[in-house]
Order: sequence, then structure tokens, then C-alpha cells
Amino acid sequence: MSTPPSPPPGPGHSWPPPPPQQGWGWGPPPGYGQQPPALNGFALSSLLSGLLCLPPLGIAFGIAALVQIAKRGDRGKALAIVGLVVSVVMTGALVFTAERFLSAADDRVESLSEFSDVEGEFTDLGDLRAGDCFNVPGGDLIDERPVTYRIDCAQVHHGEVTASKALEASDAPESPEAGRASEDACWKAQDEYAMDTWALPEYAEMFYYAPSRRSWREGDRTLLCVIGTTDEEWRGSLRKDAGMLKPEQSAFLRAANAVEFVMSRPPEDDIEDALPAYQSWAREVHAVLGAEAKLLQGEAARAGLEKAVPAQLKEIEAARAQWQRASQARTPEEFDKQWDRALVAMSMETERTLRGAYGLSTVIPQWLSDSQEDLEDRDDGTGGGPSAESV
Repeated sequence: MSTPPSPPPGPGHSWPPPPPQQGWGWGPPPGYGQQPPALNGFALSSLLSGLLCLPPLGIAFGIAALVQIAKRGDRGKALAIVGLVVSVVMTGALVFTAERFLSAADDRVESLSEFSDVEGEFTDLGDLRAGDCFNVPGGDLIDERPVTYRIDCAQVHHGEVTASKALEASDAPESPEAGRASEDACWKAQDEYAMDTWALPEYAEMFYYAPSRRSWREGDRTLLCVIGTTDEEWRGSLRKDAGMLKPEQSAFLRAANAVEFVMSRPPEDDIEDALPAYQSWAREVHAVLGAEAKLLQGEAARAGLEKAVPAQLKEIEAARAQWQRASQARTPEEFDKQWDRALVAMSMETERTLRGAYGLSTVIPQWLSDSQEDLEDRDDGTGGGPSAESV
């Protein structure tokens, strides 16, 4: 067997020949098998920080992520942008909340430091209960939520709590309907707390503190009723409830106070615009006067009341007849006429005699004296219509 001849010499030739070059048709394209770009860690950290209430840190992470992604070609640009946006929004909300909180705290601290010399122990308004006496800075009980300092009632004080009530439901807080309902509830509470209304100081006033729209949303359901005595230096409790009176005294006062309350709360609209409402009110007055008359009829034989009770009953029945006619009035003018006659039918002197027979205060309150004078002026043709406080 012969040996193959050697290739001819010359440049560019080798033996054996090199293998053929691989191309697209022979295997995978260039880059096949390489790892994809990594997810940028700062991008994920930015989103998590924004959601976990560390938004300022999230902003820093988001900016760092975008810079690194641009340089390295990392994945996560959309994630970094979302994290940055979330962090910016959360930072704004955090700053707003912090400003509100610090502002409220500054106001509170300023109030406390400014009035640190007020007598008493600082007590939140919501922690006061019936029978508590307290002071307020400057004697201002008109504030929506005054700063209060509880103090022994034997010391000079500005207010005394008559009731702390939990509201089951409410009209829209701060609405006229909610305000009237709170006012009515506190008048009734005061009449139960200090039943002999004629014994109250002339300058005593009723105040109430009801939930605001904001505090209602936060769960506040407390209505606080107060007797204020800020116009004079008052010492001692004004409490004189049923437990501190004789049974016959408390029974009479409960009936008399019901009459005072209903008569002092006529409809708020003009009679020309709300005659049916006034007719309904007249029926209410007629009813509470009837309840007082029924009580007095059972007391007529009690020792010491033999003369005073019949005199009061006579006036009550005369007034009830006029209130019944008022409830049937067909025109505002007719209602006004019957209203005047009903008020004139009862005198303060007769009631003062009756209260004295019961052993109660006989000092006619100034507001009753004023309403009586207004009524007499009207009867003489020199005054205006009946006052809403005529009782």
C-alpha cells in the first residue's frame, strides 16, 4: 500500500484541514446561556419602605435604584418608580399628620402653661361626673371643650356637673336638631339635680358640652350638663335632688318643673308659619298642667296645704281651658289671644304661696318676674308677644 503524497508546500495550507466554523445554522445564537440582568435591590427596598411607613428612606432608595439601573442595566425600573411615588405620597401624608399633631400639642401645652395657676386638679372634661365641681381658665364656660380643673365643691368654683350622659344615637353633630335635643336633655337633667329651681342663684346658667362632628367620628358619645356660676364667687353644691327632699316636695317639684319646661319650649318658627306646631304645643301644655292638677288634688287634705292647693287648682283649670281653646285656634291671631289669656290665668303670687306651704323657696326668680312684667305690658297694650321663656 502506497503512502499518499504530501501536500504541496506553500503558504496558507495545513494538514489536516481545520474544522468548519459554526454559524447560525449549526447551533444556538450568540449570548445563549448567559444570566439575565439582576433585580435592583434598592428598587424593592424603595417600595417596601414607602409601604412600611418609612417613606423618607423609600425616596432615597428609589433615587439610588434609578441611578444604578441606568448605569448597570439592572431590572426593576418600574418597581423603583412605583416605590418612589408611593414614598413621596406617604411622606406628604406623614408631614401633614405630624404638623396637625404638633399644632394640637402646642395649643394644649400653651393652654396648660398659661393657666397653671387655676385652682383644682387638671381633669379631662370627659372624666367629669354628676356632682363634680370644677374651674376653668378665666371662668369661660362658653368654649367648645374648655380646660377643666376638678375641685371640692366647698371651694369657689365655676361649674357643677348635673349629668354625664352616654348618647345612644344622634342627629348630625352640631346640627340645630342635635343642639336642641342636647339642650332639652340638660334642662331636664338640671331639673332633676336641682329640683327647687326657685332656690338657684339668680346668676346660675345652664351649659352643655356635646360631641362635635370630629369627636363623634372618633367615638365620643358623652353629653355633659353643667350649672355655671361664673358671674359670682360661689361655694357649695347646688344639688337638691329627690334624695335630699321630702317625697311630697319632690313629687310636686317634678310636676311643676315639667310645666315650666314645656311652657318654655314653644316652636321656634313664627306662629304665622307654624300654626299646627303651636296647636300641638298647646296640647302638651294642657296635658302637663293636667298632671300637676291631678297631683294637687291628692294633696288637698295634707296639713298646711288646705288653702294653697285649692287656690292653685282654680288657676290651673282656668289656664287649661284657655290652652285647650288655643289648640283649636284657626288663625295665628286667635292663638295669640288664647295664649295671653292662659298666661294671665296663673299668678306668681299663688304659686309662691303654694311653694311656701311645701317648705320650698319662695323667692320668685328674676326671669319669671321679667316674663310676668312683659305679660302685663302686653295686656296693657304696651308690650310685644309672649316670651319664649314665659313659664
